Parts: sequence; structure tokens; C-alpha cells
Amino acid sequence: MKPAVYLETTMISYLAARPSRDLIVAAHQQITHRWWEKRRDDFDLFVSELVRNEAQEGDPDAARRRLMLVESCRVLGVDSESVALGDALVAGAAIAPTAAADALHVALAQVRGFGSKIGPGAGARADWSRIS
Repeated sequence: MKPAVYLETTMISYLAARPSRDLIVAAHQQITHRWWEKRRDDFDLFVSELVRNEAQEGDPDAARRRLMLVESCRVLGVDSESVALGDALVAGAAIAPTAAADALHVALAQVRGFGSKIGPGAGARADWSRIS
């Protein structure tokens, strides 16, 4: 069994975007592309419904490219336990209220067992029953 990895929207966006003129963003894009080309087959890739929804936003051409990438991943549904943890992360000031969507990404990954390190046996805690 391959280790499981949760991909949030930023990674999908870096893969789908045109090369940036900003050096930092361009470096992030390059590193992301390199990982996608060389390492993605080493993992079972997961996104959430939240990622799929965010990928649909914005420029229609860019959204189409993002959605093509999302289609190559298994999709996790958003569940009440993840929503409650995301809300708690914001309420406890661990994540700013302006980043509530990010709190939900963190919560989804943690609740589904993606909090373990990558390596032998990683992803074994993942709850596969709620995958669409």
C-alpha cells in the first residue's frame, strides 16, 4: 500500500498556473512540478470536496486545468468532524479567521489520518470509508 497524501488547492494551482514572474512563486511552481513528475506515482493522491470547489473558481481556462489535475486524485467528502475541528482551530486562534478555509484543509487532513509522516506505513490511519 502506498502512503496517502492530501493535496490542498495551492499545490493544484501551482501545477496548473502559467509560470510566474515572481521569483519565489516561480520557485514554488518549479519544485511542485518536479515533485509531480518524479514522486506523485509513489503516493495515493487525495483532495477534498473543498479543493474541488476552490479549483472551479476564477479564470475559466485556469479552472479547467486545475480540475483536470483534481480528477487524477481521489476526493474526500467534508464531514462534520472535520468542520468542527476547523472551527475549533479558528476559535482557538491557531488559524486566523480570514484563513477559515485553510483551517478546514488542516482539519480534513488530520481527521482522515494524513497527519502521520510520509514513510513506510504512512497513511495507514486514513479513513478510507468516506472517499467519493
